[in-house]
Amino acid sequence: MRSTPVRRTAVAAAAVSLAVLGTACSGSAEKGGDAGQKGDKGKASASAEAPGGEGAGVKAPSSAELEKLALAEGDVELHEVKKPTAAETLTAAEIQADKPQCLPVARAAAGVAQGQPVGTAEARRVSEKPEKNKKAVEAGDVMAAFNLTATQVVLGSYDGKGAEENVAALRTSAADCAGGFTTTWKGEQLKVAKVTELKAAGGDEAVAWGVAVEQDGEKMTYKVAAVRKGAVIGSFSSFNLISSQGKDFPLPTAVIEAQVAKLG
Repeated sequence: MRSTPVRRTAVAAAAVSLAVLGTACSGSAEKGGDAGQKGDKGKASASAEAPGGEGAGVKAPSSAELEKLALAEGDVELHEVKKPTAAETLTAAEIQADKPQCLPVARAAAGVAQGQPVGTAEARRVSEKPEKNKKAVEAGDVMAAFNLTATQVVLGSYDGKGAEENVAALRTSAADCAGGFTTTWKGEQLKVAKVTELKAAGGDEAVAWGVAVEQDGEKMTYKVAAVRKGAVIGSFSSFNLISSQGKDFPLPTAVIEAQVAKLG
């Protein structure tokens, strides 16, 4: 059986979920293990300033500068931050759409930066830690172990008004492709059943949607958001295993807020 993008997403989510069950059943998790991270939450973020600031004529931050602004372990309470492997990421060249106007939405769902950024930071995978639902699992709610959201975060910078134009293009793409389209990720076709607008906030402007994907009878919903801060766009693509069961999950507001804070 081939490993489809939807199935790979589900497997990744399931691996995290099993960690919840293992932690809850063993009872060996150390209490207060994240105390240092919780106490330091936001301290590094509050002191970080995005180079370049705002304004149409400001030069975009370089990739090296964006790397310093990307999320790191300890920036988001009860979340693990790490760089995904090459197999867990996609490039712009690997994303296609049967309707050209739908390419921005396809890229957003795939966790790829919009347009042609001047600078980029390596993707970060920000996943809710098992501790989030440990008490619920210990109380007998086994399904709570699967209610964990993982978010791929990508930063891209743009010269001139590029950031504003790319957010506008994404907004137009979502409206034009709300009824669905077909996208290809690394040569594998997925059907986007619908694109639903969601409320988002943060930065100088923020947009978000739910992107319902189907492949080989399997379904998954990605929650995607783009937040612009000056010349930088933070792109967020989230998944949660409960969406494959037809259940909803919220946007990762804690992740979005932490990243926007680091952008200054």
